[in-house]
Amino acid sequence: MTPRERLLDAAIDHFGQHGVGDTSLRAIAEAIGTSHRMLIYHFGSREGLLAEVTREVEARQRTVMTATYDAGLEPREAAAAYWEQTVEATLRYGPLFFELAAHAMQGKPHAATLREELIASWLPSVAGLCVALGIPEAESEAHARLALGAARGLLMDLLVTGDRDEVAGAADLLTRLLMLSAEAQP
Repeated sequence: MTPRERLLDAAIDHFGQHGVGDTSLRAIAEAIGTSHRMLIYHFGSREGLLAEVTREVEARQRTVMTATYDAGLEPREAAAAYWEQTVEATLRYGPLFFELAAHAMQGKPHAATLREELIASWLPSVAGLCVALGIPEAESEAHARLALGAARGLLMDLLVTGDRDEVAGAADLLTRLLMLSAEAQP
């Protein structure tokens, strides 16, 4: 593992335990056992570090999603298992994700690459799952985009309301609707 990867892992662990808030780069560096200069060297700025943390957490979630669906569970069981794992990650990292997504929407330079990555990096995996459910490949990207947008909306609902049971019910409904869409295909 490279020094950059070790710092990134430490930052992910730190933010997962303590959140981000207005923590300065110096305070982050101290908390993870390095200097702010090393963080600047590897990530450019506090915002650059936060963007990298978001990218890495997202990449890990895509890996978890693929592993969950490859575990041989029925589609609805796999969706429920993945949802629970996503909820746990969202409770830890969701505020950071949505804050940086807002920065990407606002065109802030440190989040410029996130503007595309937060959607485009997910579409192939989710579209592949849609095809596996029986949705025609020609329609799989539209279904994937709908599923991704709805899931993120539900995750925001969870963070705002804290109503885990109601949000889980809506996530299950989303899964059922996708499965019905697949079943309705000729």
